Amino acid sequence: MKLLLILCCLAAVGLTTVYGQLALKIGDKAPDFTGKDQDGKKISLSDLKGKKVVLYFYPKDQTPGCTAQACNLRDNMDKLTAEGYTILGVSTDDEASHREFREKYNLPFTLIADTDKSITQKYGVWVEKERDGKKFMGTARTTFIIDSNGVITDIVDKVDTKEHAAQILQSKS
Repeated sequence: MKLLLILCCLAAVGLTTVYGQLALKIGDKAPDFTGKDQDGKKISLSDLKGKKVVLYFYPKDQTPGCTAQACNLRDNMDKLTAEGYTILGVSTDDEASHREFREKYNLPFTLIADTDKSITQKYGVWVEKERDGKKFMGTARTTFIIDSNGVITDIVDKVDTKEHAAQILQSKS
């Protein structure tokens, strides 16, 4: 009964939960994390303090939608860097998969391997999905735009994989 009352109170003040985590929203401080990139090098969000970051979560390397999204970012990298953005892609694939994906499509940005799902869970994008009537857990394609102070300025949760760079450039940051 107490738990129900607490959840009702949280809902009343606009806080929602995603599998036990408070859902992130615009204006929140972006949670710090540490993960390994495609080359096994550790990278933390705090390493990029003072820079604007596009932190994009995607389901799987080398699938049609994820490839279209990554290539759209690659093809618009000059525009994104001109606006001061550093791009980080995150999926639950391992380092070797990321390295192959990055090399095959000549991706000029870092891909982070989140094999233990700690980053996707921290950002509330490890969610229940449904396909062909079957439920499963997976990554919700979501992009967090983070300002130089580490604050989330926009969240793109309806990603257009073929026009994602335009969505980022039109963001509220």
